[in-house]
Amino acid sequence: MSKQILAAALAFGTLQAGCASVKIARINADPSRYYNQMVRVDGTVVTSVGLLGTGGYQLDDGTGTIFVVSRKGVPSGGSRVAVTGRVTGGAQVLGQTVGTAIREDHHTVR
Repeated sequence: MSKQILAAALAFGTLQAGCASVKIARINADPSRYYNQMVRVDGTVVTSVGLLGTGGYQLDDGTGTIFVVSRKGVPSGGSRVAVTGRVTGGAQVLGQTVGTAIREDHHTVR
């Protein structure tokens, strides 16, 4: 039984470590390191455009900005959010091609 508890504790610790927030400046400085990796970023929505539950928004965490592509609704400008998603390159956001973006898995408004 103690081996099961230890295994559960290790799994939980690994999950928690994977949920740590990454600064946007780190992603922008080395996008290849984060490409196709699941990340979490926290910040304020600068601009947002949505239609019928899809769209995109620009997120600023104080170290930089990044576009977030969403198919699950778009938070309004000025909202503080935590976003989890995969880093992608060459995304089309608001009619413009951006070098690095996050394809949102989910977000939480704080």
